Amino acid sequence: MELHDPSIIEQIPPDDWEKTPASVKKMVELMAQRIESLEQQALELLQVQQQLLEKVNKTSKNSSSPPSSDPPGKGQKSRKKSGKKRGGQPGHEGRGRNLYPVEKCSSVIDHHPVKCRCCGESLQGEDTHPYRHQIVEIPPIEPIVIEHRLHQLTCGRCGTSTRATLPDDFHPTGYGVRVVATVAILSGLYRNSHRMVQNALADLFGVSMSLGTVNKLRLEASNAVANCVDEAKLYIQQQEIVAADETSFNQANIDGCNPQNRQAWLWVAVTPLVTFFEIALTRCTTAAKNLLGENFAGILTSDRHGAYNWVDIERRQLCWAHLKREFIKISERPGVSKEFGTRVCPTTRKVIRAMA
Repeated sequence: MELHDPSIIEQIPPDDWEKTPASVKKMVELMAQRIESLEQQALELLQVQQQLLEKVNKTSKNSSSPPSSDPPGKGQKSRKKSGKKRGGQPGHEGRGRNLYPVEKCSSVIDHHPVKCRCCGESLQGEDTHPYRHQIVEIPPIEPIVIEHRLHQLTCGRCGTSTRATLPDDFHPTGYGVRVVATVAILSGLYRNSHRMVQNALADLFGVSMSLGTVNKLRLEASNAVANCVDEAKLYIQQQEIVAADETSFNQANIDGCNPQNRQAWLWVAVTPLVTFFEIALTRCTTAAKNLLGENFAGILTSDRHGAYNWVDIERRQLCWAHLKREFIKISERPGVSKEFGTRVCPTTRKVIRAMA
């Protein structure tokens, strides 16, 4: 951006400049330097102003900020009233509650009307297509507790006492596979804390458990599916097209793998059939190579994070969602940037719509 072009001296005809007294020339030169300095300061202030405006106008539409960080009402479009009544419109296909098959019902109770609701005449017969109404209930849940008694007997010959031992396939923690699976689902899929898992087991199933045992069962479930996880990771690394991303993740040291309580990151690799998640204590290239494999030869879709720069540029596809936000941000700047962003945003929407 140029605020003063050409300079004051350049605008004075050469002949007039030669006739100008030296003192005036000196003053004009000082004024020209002062103007140039002020213009430079103004340019810097305009740049700072633009940066501040971008920060103030930062939303989930033009940055990677989550929608929850948007100010109230920001980005909401006012919709014109259609004049229609609220609810389903005439001709709209209604959707009701899905009923369970009859063979899944614990019991079926038939209700017959006794008399006509109009004249009071007694009614008889059967309705071949009665209206079905189902009540679904969760059965009372009580834990199945199997007690194993390990007897100790004394040898009549040498006097040595010997106690029976549990079979090798018994769980040393004292909890069965369904309890382990429930702990894994509550803490993994539903992301509950250890204490919330402990309370849920007690409230829903009547199973008491210490916080330390919750963590042990989580590790047990993790080890049980370790081979499947390795297979999924290998599958990801062999695919022709993979999308990858990462985000911050709260990871304490409950598992003993983060003694320094470092910042953790949740990495994800996505393919049409398999989505793979992995937690790492770093966001650098090492973690990206560990996720995708150092010999990854496919096409990578990602943002512009430097951890992915080891993949050849010919095999990089920048995420169009990120590009869309960048173009929106450019369109909100003044001058040529606004003109470029305004022209490219519709094209971006067409490209994204075509890929959907």
